[in-house]
Amino acid sequence: MGAPSVPGFALSQTFFGFNASHQVILHQRLFDLIWAGDGRWSWDDIYYLPIRIRKLWITNINKMRTEHNEEIQKQIEKNRNAATKHSSPTTPPVAKK
Repeated sequence: MGAPSVPGFALSQTFFGFNASHQVILHQRLFDLIWAGDGRWSWDDIYYLPIRIRKLWITNINKMRTEHNEEIQKQIEKNRNAATKHSSPTTPPVAKK
C-alpha cells in the first residue's frame, strides 16, 4: 500500500530550482558557450560563471555570428551578381557594308 496522502500536501516539487525544461535550456547554453570558445573554457569555468556574465557572452557571440552570416550572404550575393553580369550572352558584331 502507498503512503497516506495529507490534503494540501504537494509531493511534486518540494524545493526551488530548475524544472526539466529549464535544465535542458541551461545545459544547451553551456554547451554552446564551450563550443564557441573552441576549447578555451572548461565546463566548470562556464557553469560557475555568474549568470549575467554568461548572458553577456551568449549575447555577444550571437551578435558576432549574425554579423558574420550577414557578411557571408552579402559576399554570396555579390559573387552571384558578378557571375550573372559576366555570363550574359553577347551579340556578335555586325559587319557594315
